[in-house]
Amino acid sequence: MEEDIAQIIGTNIMRLRKVTNMTQLELAEKLGYSDKSISKWEQGNGIPDVRTLMQIAEFFNVSLDDLVHEHKEKPVMPKKTRGIRRLIIILLSVGLCWLTAVVSFVLGGIISPDTHFLWLAFVYAVPASAIVVLIFSCIWRYKVYRILSLSVLIWTVLACAYLTVFAVHGPHPTLWLIFLIGIPLQLLALFFFVWWKRTSPEK
Repeated sequence: MEEDIAQIIGTNIMRLRKVTNMTQLELAEKLGYSDKSISKWEQGNGIPDVRTLMQIAEFFNVSLDDLVHEHKEKPVMPKKTRGIRRLIIILLSVGLCWLTAVVSFVLGGIISPDTHFLWLAFVYAVPASAIVVLIFSCIWRYKVYRILSLSVLIWTVLACAYLTVFAVHGPHPTLWLIFLIGIPLQLLALFFFVWWKRTSPEK
């Protein structure tokens, strides 16, 4: 049993070290041990004491539970690394929205060069990006980004409607009234998230 625990801890230490691109010597210097000790732990030939395990967990920004339990389906990963990966996914997805806007603008200019409102493709890319951020923030439970992205979505959709009518039909004296729709929508969104937070607190 002790050998199994030692192997699990060693595997987790090695995985965390490799994820953060550290050598055994670099990790040893951070913990105040020799690289031979790190190698021994990773091979499952020994277990660090509790204080050292806590130090390792704090260094890699994981819980002590992450170090002492096996992770077959979901490998343990530092929170910072996980956050960076998620940020990259969001940026790539948002970038895809803007790439679509550029392609639409270029193809529209080639097919119909006389069209004067192709620039709206870039305007539509803003709410599309907000939708992407909103989806990922719901999946990963980022409460602040969730309400911010929804707010951006509400007002940019209204801005898209305003600019589309303006570009196609020209200026209208009461067209600005469309933005009044955003006030109750914004209040409803804030109310919903406050209510959701109180009734279903996220861990």
